[in-house]
Amino acid sequence: MIASAFSERQILPCPCPKVPRPRGAWEKILDLHGKLCPMQEALFSGTDAATGTPESTVAQGAGAVRMQYADRSQVGMHFCSIDELIPADHPVRAVWDAVCQMDLSAFEAPIKSRQFSAGRSANDVRVMVGLWLWAAVNNIPRGRRLEALCQTDLTFRWMCGGLSMNYHTLNDFRVGHQQALDALFTATLGRLMHAELVTVTRISQDGVRVRASAGGKSFRRRPTLEACLAEAEAHLADLRKEQDLPENQEAQAQEQRRKTQAAEDRLHRVRQALSEIAKVEAGRVKSHDKQKREKPAYASTTDPECRMMKMPNGGFNAAYNVQLAADPASRAIVGVAVSNGGGDAPLSEPMREQVEKRTGQKVSEHLMDGGYLNLEVVERATTEGVTIYAPVPELNKVTDRFARRPEDTDAIAEWRSRMNSDAGKEIYKERASTSETVNADVRTYRGLSPFSVRGIAKVTCVALWSALAYNLMHFASALT
Repeated sequence: MIASAFSERQILPCPCPKVPRPRGAWEKILDLHGKLCPMQEALFSGTDAATGTPESTVAQGAGAVRMQYADRSQVGMHFCSIDELIPADHPVRAVWDAVCQMDLSAFEAPIKSRQFSAGRSANDVRVMVGLWLWAAVNNIPRGRRLEALCQTDLTFRWMCGGLSMNYHTLNDFRVGHQQALDALFTATLGRLMHAELVTVTRISQDGVRVRASAGGKSFRRRPTLEACLAEAEAHLADLRKEQDLPENQEAQAQEQRRKTQAAEDRLHRVRQALSEIAKVEAGRVKSHDKQKREKPAYASTTDPECRMMKMPNGGFNAAYNVQLAADPASRAIVGVAVSNGGGDAPLSEPMREQVEKRTGQKVSEHLMDGGYLNLEVVERATTEGVTIYAPVPELNKVTDRFARRPEDTDAIAEWRSRMNSDAGKEIYKERASTSETVNADVRTYRGLSPFSVRGIAKVTCVALWSALAYNLMHFASALT
């Protein structure tokens, strides 16, 4: 009976993905019976497919496990737009809405593609700004990584809106608009102040030392740099002679241009390092520390503008000193600056001037840590009507550091008394709760990680992107 039922039919495909699926008449089944999969053997021999035991030995109601197998070869049709892939309440939409409210005319000015002119159209500056803001929100510090995410991540694909991106275009846009970025940061801060969410009557300042894109072995003294300069000049001259040869003008023209360009870049960096080492030497001459004056100066041939700084872990690395000023009430970033000096003492007054210039308002109280402490700074701030809150250093355990000294002026004596009062101590507590949390946020989550760009100008652009992303995520409802 079974033979007659299957004599003219083919065997159905085996659901087991690893076993061949034979097809044919019942005679072929008998020939291939030893090669059948467990499920086929169970069908024709009366055995259990899961255990291979006869059906009579399987308990009633405890049959073989049934599962739904994945079938990735199934063809399907899905009709949806890119916009439908992202939920309506996703944060990337808030970033895009905020970007659409911004004045980006300064980013459009350098674009050479114009109406009635030849050439490829430039990408929408709103998309470019949105991409780097969303990258900073997600702690994406490099253009190559961002390019990959624009192809694989739904949120970045949504931000692109079908536009193609490459890392050259992304990196150039990121660091090529410093003035436009600075103006955008000021305009965003102005909107927050207009909404009465941010004030600058009292500000808190602190610095973040971020590692530069240079190694410790790239720092060299002046004699070594002068030897490197002579070597770089000779190498470039040899390359130019080779480039002028007839056999190199056609077959290897592109390779020769690449080598020549690399040699020119090397020569430029060595010359810049010599220029920077002169600045380091001039600064050490003015130092009151004799040991520091006698210490030889170094400069990097990889990133000449960076400096060796003491890091929070106690070691020394090539780094930049990123200064951030914040409003203690709202914890919004109101000032951004980058320095290649390891000390914070000369950086409090420029930051205060920057904040006042951005906002058009007067800073009345300035909170800072002991690294910014300078008696002359306290006196000048008092003359300008600014109250300084900074810890009073302790010279020894015998002398009362808060007591007025014979050489103190009225401004210094008032500062000592203020920091010893309960009101002054309560106000100064806001510095740690504000600056430390802001620094930790931008360093951990907003892309202010070890820099992949070189030079103060480009590093400043990265710091501005991070500060913009920080303010945007904390005040998205007011900026959309």
